[in-house]
Amino acid sequence: MNNAATSWPKPEEVGAAMAKAVRRLPGAANRGGIEDVNVFDEVRKELAVLMGVSCPEQIALGCNSTWGLNEALFGWPLRKEDTVLATDAEHNAVLRPLYRLEQSGIRVVYVPADGTGRILPELWKDMVQKYRPKLCVLNHASNVTGAVNDAEAMCASAHACGAAFLLDMSQTLGCVPVRLEEWNVDMAAFTGHKYLLGPQGTGGLYVRPGIFLRPYMVGGTGIRSDLREMPDEMPVHLEAGTGNEPSYHGLLAALRWSRENPADKKAMIARMRRLADGLSGMGCRVIRPEEPCMPVLSFIIPGYTPEEAGDILTGSYDIICRTGLHCAPRLMKDIGMPQGTIRLSMSRFTSEKEIEKVLLAVTDLVESV
Repeated sequence: MNNAATSWPKPEEVGAAMAKAVRRLPGAANRGGIEDVNVFDEVRKELAVLMGVSCPEQIALGCNSTWGLNEALFGWPLRKEDTVLATDAEHNAVLRPLYRLEQSGIRVVYVPADGTGRILPELWKDMVQKYRPKLCVLNHASNVTGAVNDAEAMCASAHACGAAFLLDMSQTLGCVPVRLEEWNVDMAAFTGHKYLLGPQGTGGLYVRPGIFLRPYMVGGTGIRSDLREMPDEMPVHLEAGTGNEPSYHGLLAALRWSRENPADKKAMIARMRRLADGLSGMGCRVIRPEEPCMPVLSFIIPGYTPEEAGDILTGSYDIICRTGLHCAPRLMKDIGMPQGTIRLSMSRFTSEKEIEKVLLAVTDLVESV
């Protein structure tokens, strides 16, 4: 029940592809990868379909979404006293780079969330018009409550005021529809180990054609070694150093498996509703936003701190969950849970039996107070 952190289980094909990549003899091309297949290009092609983009080469691949967010935030041409607009729902992968930008004289303004962790498009639009930022950053879905934000409308509001738009898709890609070109998104970061069902060590950044970032990380590319700077062409412009080839073979296997085995979204929604209703019926305080929403919810059990309850659920019932602030400290005040929450997050593989096991375990805790 901790799939918003890292999805589990993975399709069997993921581990098999990684093991095969490690065992095969590397070639001499570029940086010594398997010569008869460019796994990075194949991954880009699969991702482009999921993202709704027509130029796979605009997807730079790195180690995770944090890498992509850093490349975007530090690579965008901001000047002292420029404004960046973000939200209280942001993860520390965004917040900490923004804190560093503030130290260099950049002003950062945060849009508060509602009580379910969602950013209201009207409030976002008002604040964009008021502060006239150079760059806007939006978490597509809260990793705390699962609330999905209206990225298309918010991107339009940002562009109407001359701001660029960066979307954090860490929680959503692979679970909810994404159409970056249709929405006219400038940059979008993603990770491979959550709802894409791939391994850790995969992720990256989409950059719309025509946008030129100053690379935050520089180094070898395997081509154009005569240049003092990184090559201008994407994706190598942002891809310094040797990529995590075995893990990308795993991600490619996951992407192909998911394409051939689409998730039953209706069943996931029904199970989350059963979970939320069951917890509420016991007297727990539950935050479960209206759809669209990820298969995530946060709650508190009366009489327990989130950490106490989480330790019991894991130690006594083998239920793996997440407790605390979830790397989203600004959001806790907005949702009225300043001490943090217990977070449960399903995958497509979560069964009704597992939902009932969680409800029985929480029942024991509630009755023991």
